[in-house]
Amino acid sequence: MSLGDRLRIIFSVKDTPEKIALAFAVGIFIGISPFLGLHTLMALAFASILRVNKLVTLAGAFVTNPLTIIPIYSFATWVGIKMTGQENTLSQTNFKDITIINIFSILKELILPFFVGTIAFGLIAAALSYLFVYYILKRMREV
Repeated sequence: MSLGDRLRIIFSVKDTPEKIALAFAVGIFIGISPFLGLHTLMALAFASILRVNKLVTLAGAFVTNPLTIIPIYSFATWVGIKMTGQENTLSQTNFKDITIINIFSILKELILPFFVGTIAFGLIAAALSYLFVYYILKRMREV
């Protein structure tokens, strides 16, 4: 789904700007969350619980896709490293030695920064996306 398709979905939904912005922000948070592989199920569950548009929530959750996952998770992990004070973790990691078999043992020291960073970055991105979508919808509907 292209960015244009997502924007068309978001801005064509017949609901209040608050609910649409909330749906998108929840999706953004879920999409950046550390629960990779569960994003779609989580988006649908939270959209149902919060009674917001499922399609808009999914559009936000799909911010993490094959093109964006590495930059998003790398940045979020870096944020987590800064927040947890584990700056030496990356310098001690030999990324050339990583295989499918040993990935968890080599990267175990990045788990806490990854979780902290994705949650923090997800909260900030969700808040900013809420404000952005709300502002755009209010402006569009005033015209």
